[in-house]
Amino acid sequence: MAATVWATAISKNQSNGRAIIFRFIKEFGENFDRITTPIRIIIAWSYDSETGMPPTDVREWMDSTEDALKLAVEKEHFANLVLVSTGENLREWTYYTRSESEFMDRLNVALASHPVAPISIHISEDSQWTMYDEFRCHVRE
Repeated sequence: MAATVWATAISKNQSNGRAIIFRFIKEFGENFDRITTPIRIIIAWSYDSETGMPPTDVREWMDSTEDALKLAVEKEHFANLVLVSTGENLREWTYYTRSESEFMDRLNVALASHPVAPISIHISEDSQWTMYDEFRCHVRE
């Protein structure tokens, strides 16, 4: 079975020269089926920084949060992290999942032993993966 392939892209804000870094799935494994994960969940974490990028301590906290979520929500292919953006004082993780309520249950269990993170969560039905496809259409390779 082919492995998932990740890639990065960088977008520059023309008004201030700041970058937004995108990490995204470029290629999915050969047996991957989008239809099984119709719910889009975006976890957003705002932070303060003069450069637009998170300070080292905040970035490390974000990374440990992402690692904890990976163990909880991605096992058994329940959810897929497909896009992470960082820049302009915001990090967003975009997941596609089978179930909103079970995702939230898994998230709460995964983060129970972590410091409370300043996140907001946005959930919507996106069975066609429209948001992800729109992002991919704008990535120049």
